[in-house]
Amino acid sequence: MNWKSLLLGAGLGFAAGYAVANKLQQGSHVPAEKALKMAKELFEDKGEITGSWIHMVPEVLEKFDLTYEVYRGGVTALADGVQERFEFLADAKTGTILEVTQS
Repeated sequence: MNWKSLLLGAGLGFAAGYAVANKLQQGSHVPAEKALKMAKELFEDKGEITGSWIHMVPEVLEKFDLTYEVYRGGVTALADGVQERFEFLADAKTGTILEVTQS
């Protein structure tokens, strides 16, 4: 076996592994579509979901001296013939709903 080939292969493998691990640790975001799906599941008990939206690009929110990257979105539900609109902020890293306002 050629030592140069072995060392080159080991070096490339280490570099690739390091790059992939570093990329994964940078705090990947939950896709906006998944955050919207989670929000719609939360609002199902309010009535039939007739519309929904979400901003695809996360924005920075400071709340209680903590900084979050959030998706801003909304859901429209029909309950007893009355249409209700809700806006929400979802944590971009976990998809957790942080705030809901009824408009």
